[in-house]
Amino acid sequence: MGGTLSTSALTLKRLNVRAVVVPLRRPVIAGIGRFDQWPLVLVDLETDGGVVGHSYIAPYRTAAVPSIVAELADLANTLHGRSVAPFDAYERDLTALNVVGVTGVSMIATAAIDMAAWDALAKQAGLSLAVLLGGSIGPHRAYNSNGLWRHEVSTLAKEATDLLQEGGFSAMKLRLGNIHLKDDLAAIAAVREGVGSDIDLMVDFNQALGLGDAIRRCHELDEQGLYWFEEPIAYDNLRGYVQLAQQVRTPLQMGENYYGPRDLFTFLSAGAMHYAMADLMRIGGVTGWLRAAHIASAAGIQFSNHLYPEFSAHLMRVTPTAHWLEWVDWATPILAEPMQPVDGQLTPSASPGAGVSWNETAVAKYLVRP
Repeated sequence: MGGTLSTSALTLKRLNVRAVVVPLRRPVIAGIGRFDQWPLVLVDLETDGGVVGHSYIAPYRTAAVPSIVAELADLANTLHGRSVAPFDAYERDLTALNVVGVTGVSMIATAAIDMAAWDALAKQAGLSLAVLLGGSIGPHRAYNSNGLWRHEVSTLAKEATDLLQEGGFSAMKLRLGNIHLKDDLAAIAAVREGVGSDIDLMVDFNQALGLGDAIRRCHELDEQGLYWFEEPIAYDNLRGYVQLAQQVRTPLQMGENYYGPRDLFTFLSAGAMHYAMADLMRIGGVTGWLRAAHIASAAGIQFSNHLYPEFSAHLMRVTPTAHWLEWVDWATPILAEPMQPVDGQLTPSASPGAGVSWNETAVAKYLVRP
């Protein structure tokens, strides 16, 4: 794991970008739609020194891939020949893109390059990403998020049992937000039937409810012993979340749709949440995460990840108010050395970098041709 920190600067030589669409073991079914496959954009940041940094982002919609690839190509042209310095590049990229907006595709492309740059720096230093950032390698508690979507309730008990056994988990996430309360209650009951009442059960509404319905539904579910209510209403309804946070007893969790640390600061300042999470693709990669994590720490708010467990496991080791790791295996089909949960915990790779590398045979199989 260890190594000697090199004093020679890495210089960006080339950015290689590929897109794949991989199968999901269980379909994603929520208010946002149904997904049987998952698009991933793979980034290889090549340097003059021969070090290659890897990252991937998951833009949900395959149709969105071309615009992200185009923005990555645009940013690569501005970075060519420059030193690999993520903090500098983060500021430079967002300054260059502010005329078209620094959220959406702009932030996604910035994040993808940022993650690959940090991976390259850690590899050059011969250190894992967590250690490069001043932390250590060790396990962190996780919840299984690989199922329990909004599908036929009769399958939920068995699926919950499977999720519990896949890596020794004692926590998992269920998706709610059905039209009728009785259907949400039936889903909760089915999961409890499968795994009992001792597990920590998070629930995610995926923004399925309007404010009035959310106030009613959350009050009606407050007696169910759920760990958190995630995104009951549209993620950007600041005033609505302030009202909800004041009225419900079950803590509110949100943040996966925040673009950049400033969004997190805005909601925390308003008292609109009890727990926070960040999605590396949207928060701004490793650099954006580090800034957001310290905002959460200053506010005394526990901070979790959304997706990207390979990178997130490292970042939780340097997050002052680190809370839960979300475990999804959606990138596993194209990874050379996929993560494996043990006893409900995830441990970041001890190899130099973030531990992300490609199974090139699988990449060729799932590659999206231009």
